[in-house]
Amino acid sequence: MHSGKILVAKQNGAYILKFQGDVRLTLCASLDHFLESMFSDPDFKTVLIDLTETEGIDSTSLGLLAKISVKMQQQFHLLPTILSINEDITRILLSMGFDKVFILIREYSSGNAPLLKEVPEILGSEEDVKNTVLNAHKTLMDLNEKNRATFSELVSSLENC
Repeated sequence: MHSGKILVAKQNGAYILKFQGDVRLTLCASLDHFLESMFSDPDFKTVLIDLTETEGIDSTSLGLLAKISVKMQQQFHLLPTILSINEDITRILLSMGFDKVFILIREYSSGNAPLLKEVPEILGSEEDVKNTVLNAHKTLMDLNEKNRATFSELVSSLENC
C-alpha cells in the first residue's frame, strides 16, 4: 500500500477532495484543518470526495468524512457525494451507513478535472490528535446503532485518557 495523501481543488464554490493511497490518522489534523477552512468559505456550495485511488482508509478518516456530511446537512440541507469504485472501500462505506448520509457513486468516467493540489500538512499536538480521533469516532457513532456499538469502547477509552 502506498502512503496516503489528500489532494484538493476548488472551482466555482465546488470542492473536490481526492484521497490517494492509504489514508490514515497521520493525515487527520491536516484534513480537519482544511475542512474548517472549506466550510468557512463564503463561496462554498458543495463537495465531491473522490476515493477512486484510495487503497485503505481508517475509522478516524471515515469519521472526518462523516463530519462533512453532518456539516453539509446542517448548513445547506444537502448530501455530499462520494465517488468510490474500489469494492473494498465501498464495502467499508456501506458497513458504516454512508449510503444513508452521502450520495454514493460507484461508476467513474474520466473527464476534465480541475488541477488538484496537496492539502498542507498540519502537525497537531498529541492532544489535538486525540481530540480529532475522539470527535471523528463520535461522529461515526451518531450515524447509526451499529457504529455506536462498534466504537463505544474506543470512545470511552479516549475520553478517560
